[in-house]
Amino acid sequence: MQKHGKCFLQVAIDAVEAGVKIPEADPKVTSVGYGGAPDRDGRVTLDACIMDEHASCGAVACLENILHPISVARLVMEKTPHVFLAGEGALSFALENEFKKTNLLTPEAEANWKKWIKEKKYIPKVDYNTHDTIGMLALDADGNLSGACTTSGWAYKMHGRIGDSPIIGAGLFVDNEVGGATSTGLGEEVIRVCGSHAVVELMRQGYHPAEACKAVVERMLKKSPRKRDEITAGFLALNKKGEYGAYAIKKGYQIAIHSNSEPGVLKDIDFLKL
Repeated sequence: MQKHGKCFLQVAIDAVEAGVKIPEADPKVTSVGYGGAPDRDGRVTLDACIMDEHASCGAVACLENILHPISVARLVMEKTPHVFLAGEGALSFALENEFKKTNLLTPEAEANWKKWIKEKKYIPKVDYNTHDTIGMLALDADGNLSGACTTSGWAYKMHGRIGDSPIIGAGLFVDNEVGGATSTGLGEEVIRVCGSHAVVELMRQGYHPAEACKAVVERMLKKSPRKRDEITAGFLALNKKGEYGAYAIKKGYQIAIHSNSEPGVLKDIDFLKL
């Protein structure tokens, strides 16, 4: 189960980058980075985005053979006039900035993919266990917010598929006057409602982070053409006061919290009851 979290460190943008780099490099996390499930062609493609308190943001999508896409996304933000680089362009940019190529397909992930090919006949299907994301929000000692989001995407997706995770306003959004939000689950549904942006805008209207997350989950279900049992998604939000909340369509998601009052606490996300 993937974890979202928030932490109070001196510089929020450094905190979120460092935080999500841990699962990016962990082969046991099969939905993010090294060890992530490949697409249906057997290629591990990564998506990530990052956003700071100045509304500066950077993103990469369909990036292959680079261990830390979140760090490439940050360089897109800091070193280019662009927000988003994808595919070969993102890879070329990473290599130009001294990132090294790494084979991200572990033997375990390759074996699972070969089994999937045999059983599923090359057709990606919605499955609760085949897509998840690492999202992190941070509020630092100066009261500034940042966020990061990174994933290997929907397992066995069509090559070139992009979910919500690298899209500013869908998988992640930060407004330093209000708060930040990030998402996990089926990206197609999050994109449909500009999920993280919607959560932040509800907080702007006075909603508590948990209430804002729940409202957008309900909106997502209302807008989706899919059957309810085909949708899984959730949101995490953190406001300027340091209040946080989360909500998901189904049970099973967790958040990790680290603050002065709650150091290293793991909590289950509340979910929509039938």
